[in-house]
Amino acid sequence: MSDPASEIAELRAALAAQSARAQAAERNLALARALASCTEAMIQELKLEIAKLRRDKYGISSERRARLIDQLEW
Repeated sequence: MSDPASEIAELRAALAAQSARAQAAERNLALARALASCTEAMIQELKLEIAKLRRDKYGISSERRARLIDQLEW
């Protein structure tokens, strides 16, 4: 049988390692969420730019589209 003190030391080391892995996973999750948020903002910005370019090229086909573009700008 192992010495109780060494078992406690092993358990503490395992707990510390698990805690470090959990913190690393939380950091990775936060980075992934930030990247997703940034990507979503970029997509919205590009959609707005496309809408503006279409409006410039084809003109305003309806008031609804103009209001939608104005809403996206805010």
